[in-house]
Amino acid sequence: MRAVVNTRRDLSDRALGTLLLLPAALLLALVVLYPIGTLFWSSLHAADPANPAAGEGFVGAANYQRAFADDRFWYSLGHTIVYVVVTVPGALVVGMGLALLANRPFRVKWPVRLGLLLPWALPLVFAGLIFRWFFEYQTGIVNDLLARIGVAPLSWLSHPTLATAAISIAIVWKASSFMALMLLAGLQAIPKSLYEAAEVDGATPWQQFVEVTLPMLRPAIFVALIFRTITAIQTFDIPYAMTGGGPGESTETLAMYIHKVTLDFLDFSYGSALAALMFVFSMAATSGYLRYTRRSAGRGEA
Repeated sequence: MRAVVNTRRDLSDRALGTLLLLPAALLLALVVLYPIGTLFWSSLHAADPANPAAGEGFVGAANYQRAFADDRFWYSLGHTIVYVVVTVPGALVVGMGLALLANRPFRVKWPVRLGLLLPWALPLVFAGLIFRWFFEYQTGIVNDLLARIGVAPLSWLSHPTLATAAISIAIVWKASSFMALMLLAGLQAIPKSLYEAAEVDGATPWQQFVEVTLPMLRPAIFVALIFRTITAIQTFDIPYAMTGGGPGESTETLAMYIHKVTLDFLDFSYGSALAALMFVFSMAATSGYLRYTRRSAGRGEA
């Protein structure tokens, strides 16, 4: 009899849990799963914007085959990978330094933390326009500083390599504040007793950072890297505001190419296929981080 009562109680608990999770599941399906499903459905069909009455025809993987044969897709993907490889570690290093600085025992902490918050709160397009002015050939601050030390002005936004460097600097500046805020939250969760014990053992500040701070901060670092990598893959606003993808197409990212295909060329099916590929790349990067996190956790437990 007691077993029957426990079984009924377990079933009622499961039913209650299901009912409580159902609204969140429906909202997730509406906000996330439905748009993603529509995206992949559109990528498998071809639509004629000039003749909407003709409807959509199923073309299978033709749009994906077109992407793999499209040189511009590979160029824009290569530029995106460059921004990921350069700006993600750059933002992590700068953000780590800012977080350690903000975690110092200042008597008045709010100006320091406000300084971290402002770059993150600034709209991406505004940040791109600000750095575009910084790197202007004639009136930019960067060339003015170079001229003061006897260096000839550089065509930052007209040279492919220099334009990529300027955009990377702008992205690192913008993204490092977000990294710093996440790492600062992780730093404040580290018990001070660990540092006191390390000092008693004679550990130097560098040894405390390597042996205490980094291991304890690893979960926050991985979360910050996941978000920063996904946003780096989707980079659009800052390059668009600074160079518009130029000179030529030397700074065009995959997100910018998708924008041109869908809005300028009105090729929605091909644009959907490109967006689906970008989604797959983002998920692959995220799963790579998660696998490494699990592997590290397994080694730590062992």
